[in-house]
Parts: sequence; C-alpha cells; structure tokens
Amino acid sequence: MIKAVIVEDDYRIAGIHEEFLKKASDIAVVGKALNGKEAITLIKAKEADLVLLDIYMPDILGTDMIQELRRINPNLDFIMVSAATETDIVSEVIRNGIFDYIIKPVKMERFIETIERYKQMKEKLDVKKEVDQSFLDDYFGYKSDSKPQEKQTPKGIDPLTLEKVIGIINTIDGGITAEEMGAKIGASRTTARRYLEYLISVGNISAELEYGVVGRPERRYYVK
Repeated sequence: MIKAVIVEDDYRIAGIHEEFLKKASDIAVVGKALNGKEAITLIKAKEADLVLLDIYMPDILGTDMIQELRRINPNLDFIMVSAATETDIVSEVIRNGIFDYIIKPVKMERFIETIERYKQMKEKLDVKKEVDQSFLDDYFGYKSDSKPQEKQTPKGIDPLTLEKVIGIINTIDGGITAEEMGAKIGASRTTARRYLEYLISVGNISAELEYGVVGRPERRYYVK
C-alpha cells in the first residue's frame, strides 16, 4: 500500500485530490497539510511514500518544501500539483527529482494516469535489483517508433516500377542499358534511365561507359 500526503493550502482542492486518489487502488491518504509547518509535522509523524505538493504555500514555497521534507524522509517522492508555470520554478523542481508536474486546474484523467504510472514504477523498483533500458524508457517517458519509416521516393519515381527495375537488374550479371531496361519494363529509354540514375544516387547500383564500334558510348548499369 502506497502512503500519500497532500500538501495544499486550499482545503477544497485538497479534498478533490483526495477523492481522485480514492479512485486508484493500493494507495491511501495518510494526512493532509494546509501549509509548510503542518507538512513538516505530518511527515515527522507519519510514514509516507508520496507527497502531492503545491508550489504556492502561505509560509514557504513548494520548491523549498521538497528539500525540507527530504531532510526528514530522504525516500519521499513528489508530484507537484500547482498553478505555477514559471520556467525557473519548474526547472528547480525538476532538478530536485520530482516524479511529475501537473498544472492546475487538474484534469482527473491526467491525475489518475500519473498516480497509476507512479504505482507501477514503485512496484517494479520494489522487486527489482537491477533495471533494463525498457524500464528506464518507460520511467522517463521515452517513446521510440519501432516501425521503420518508409523511404519516400522523389517525384517521377513510382515505387512499384522502381521495385520492378530493382528485381530485373538483380537477375542480370552482365549489366543492362537504359534501352534494354525500357524494353523489359515496357517504358521508354528516358524513363528507364530516370529509374536507373535514381538507383545510382541512392547507392544501389553503379554504371560504366560502354564503347561500341560506332556512335556514342552508352552507360551500362550494374548491381554493386
């Protein structure tokens, strides 16, 4: 069971947050504090895992409260629930190792999502001796797109035709000219050359000049 403390100077908001917490399983509110002095007294008296902490308190800023409460219980985790959006305040609490920061007015779905994430992290850390990269990715919110992005072909290059050209050139040992490729794919020499030159640009094939008995030299394309 996770033991939570709510530190919020507005008793009505504190009550709302308590009701939100009741919607999560295996978490209990062991106390509520309306100011910093009450919070210090509460943390000294109660065993707690998590503090839901506001920034603007009547007697002390939440940024300073984190350090004060951790002197009493170094193992406390913090979720900030505040209307404060100043970057210097947010930067300071992040440096102090908070688990999350929720901006007021709080949406219940966002609140519960954070609590569930915290519970999962806590449960895993309690049973693990070591962690792997996937656990840390989840904890720090890193999301990788495991599905590779399809490479975009330039204008004038049809993916299906390109696939056909690649299939043909892969089956020919002695190379192929643009004219020969055009005949095989049912296209003009100019069109075939466009596809072959594209494959050179992306490094799939190479070309060599072939000198005939008469006329201009012709490019012959080879698989690398």
